[in-house]
Amino acid sequence: MSARRVVVLDYGSGNLHSAVRALEHVGADVTLTSDRTAALEADGLVVPGVGAFAACAAGIRAVRGHEVVSRRLAGARPVLGVCVGMQIMFDRGVEHGVESDGIGEWPGTVERLNAVPLPHMGWNTVEVPPGSVLFDGVEGERFYFVHSFGVRRWELERSGRFEPPRVSWSEHGGDRFVAAVENGPLSATQFHPEKSGDAGLRLLENWVRGV
Repeated sequence: MSARRVVVLDYGSGNLHSAVRALEHVGADVTLTSDRTAALEADGLVVPGVGAFAACAAGIRAVRGHEVVSRRLAGARPVLGVCVGMQIMFDRGVEHGVESDGIGEWPGTVERLNAVPLPHMGWNTVEVPPGSVLFDGVEGERFYFVHSFGVRRWELERSGRFEPPRVSWSEHGGDRFVAAVENGPLSATQFHPEKSGDAGLRLLENWVRGV
C-alpha cells in the first residue's frame, strides 16, 4: 500500500517541522505548504497552531485555509487540527477581553481556563470515550499539553441522522476541557501529539491509517 499523502498547512503558525517529522515517522508522505490545491488534493490535511487564537484564525484565512477545510469536510476528506489548530475550528475565541471569530466548524467558545496554575504545561491523561479510533491502543497514556485557553463546554447538539462525535476530556487545576474530538472526517487534539512521545506517534499513526 502506498504512503498516505498528508499536507501540513503552512499559514505562519505551529510546530510545523516537528509535525512533519512525526508524520513522516509513522509512514506518511508529508508536504509542508500553503498551496491551496495541494491541501485540497492530499489524502489528509493537518492544521497546526500555536499562540493567540485571533492570530491563528487570521493566518488561516490569509491562505484561504478555512475554505480548504470546509471543502475537504464537505467531501468527507480527513482533517486533523492540533492545539490552536483545534481551537480555531470552533465559532469563537475570547482572549484578554477580545472576541475573535473562528472558522465555525463546531459551535462553542474557546476561553481562559478557570485553573491554577496557567499555562497548563506538561503531561496529562485524557478521558477517552468508547470506540475511539484516534486513541486506539493509547487510551490510558499521557499526552503533552501547552495552553491557557480551551473549550470548557461541548455545544454541538446530537442529530439522529449522524453518529455522535466522540469527545475526549482532560482536567487541569479542577477545570475540565475538551482534549480531543473525533467528528467524522474532522478530528482534533488540544495536546501536541508530535511532542507526546510514543503515545503521540501511535495516535498520529491511527489517524494516518484512517485517511
